[in-house]
Amino acid sequence: MTAGSGSGDVKSLYPDEAKEFIDEHKEGTYLLLDVRQPTEYEQGHLPGAQLIPLPSLPDSIGGLDRKRPVLVYCAVGGRSATAASFLAHHGFSEVYQLLGGIQAWEQPTAANPVKFHLEFASGRESPREAVLLAYAMEQGMLDFHEAVRVRTTEPDLADLLVKLVRAEESHKKTLRELLRQHAPDEPPPEDVPGGSSRIMEGGLDIQDFMKQNESFMKTTAGYLDIAMMVESQALDLYLRMGAASSNEKTRRILFHIADEEKAHLSMLAELLEKKMSA
Repeated sequence: MTAGSGSGDVKSLYPDEAKEFIDEHKEGTYLLLDVRQPTEYEQGHLPGAQLIPLPSLPDSIGGLDRKRPVLVYCAVGGRSATAASFLAHHGFSEVYQLLGGIQAWEQPTAANPVKFHLEFASGRESPREAVLLAYAMEQGMLDFHEAVRVRTTEPDLADLLVKLVRAEESHKKTLRELLRQHAPDEPPPEDVPGGSSRIMEGGLDIQDFMKQNESFMKTTAGYLDIAMMVESQALDLYLRMGAASSNEKTRRILFHIADEEKAHLSMLAELLEKKMSA
């Protein structure tokens, strides 16, 4: 990764460099910090970002790990520059700020309330409980892809949906393996015979989401755009649940799932780029 212009102990990263930074780091090994206000955060934020508004940063700094790299961003770069400088002067050894802020960020973002993850997890979940929750959401996403596949008359979109269904099946296999590693005595999750989940990745209601985004599900490019939005929501939810977990094994599982979602999101972005180029 090549950093952009820097000042003192703070390095400024252009959006593509910031994306490279995020892609290169395993989840749970760095801090992504949003220093805007809660209303701004709820309208759109980088997946997994922790919200600490700039005025609250001095009182919150004690709860942050100074040994981890931290990437700070705001709306356009002013507040993040102040926050990054503050962190660098208070013992954080590796500090970066996003040039241009979220307004310059061209990758998908997540949009949900600050405490949205608490609707699904309390932070006290066991490894099995975390896997079962993620498994149900993965199954819901698979059901969503299947529901669109049986309705479409577009061959290209049908082919894409077959690939996405296979990807979700692979994610489910990963979840079973994670549970075997971290809780070998627990029984693996199973599909509900003849049934499906109402909730898919990102905590989205399948039926409501289909109604709201019907117009985007008729073309391959439109569906890829929708899928990327959902994966961004999923990445955000898993990261926030992981950060809030008090169980180290559960946290590791959730961060591992988040890394899988990052890879899936990159795959979707590549497919969309190829489609748009063609």
